[in-house]
Amino acid sequence: MRTVIQRVNFATVKIDGFENASIKKGLLIFIGIENDDNDEDVNWLSSKVCNLRIFDDENGVMNLSVKEIDGEILSISQFTLHAKTKKGNRPSYIHAAKPEIAIPIYEKFNKQLEFEIRKEIKTGIFGADMKISLENDGPVTIIIDTKNKE
Repeated sequence: MRTVIQRVNFATVKIDGFENASIKKGLLIFIGIENDDNDEDVNWLSSKVCNLRIFDDENGVMNLSVKEIDGEILSISQFTLHAKTKKGNRPSYIHAAKPEIAIPIYEKFNKQLEFEIRKEIKTGIFGADMKISLENDGPVTIIIDTKNKE
């Protein structure tokens, strides 16, 4: 599983011109799922995301998690995070999981996030053409990959 996590003041996802979901202060998570991702990846990544200390404390130091600030999460599926660009100019998505594999993992990930922060996780719609609006706070953008846990 690969994520791009953005600390935001707000984020909104629109589908077919209508607002599907929005959040205030919190995390906008773009998540890509590979064929061999599993429950271990879901559990490790959801814990890492929810405990990531990237929000400012009273001294202006990034020392607080989304849980500690009572923030919100907007989770957006994005298979293009697994683009392979080594050959030619057209990205290959051969490692991105097909919907029958990716959807259950994406849903488990969102449920695990809900369990971790004790709050509803807002989402887009898997496979839809989504328009995302956000105000990145910082900017702070973090990339996490369960296959490369550095």
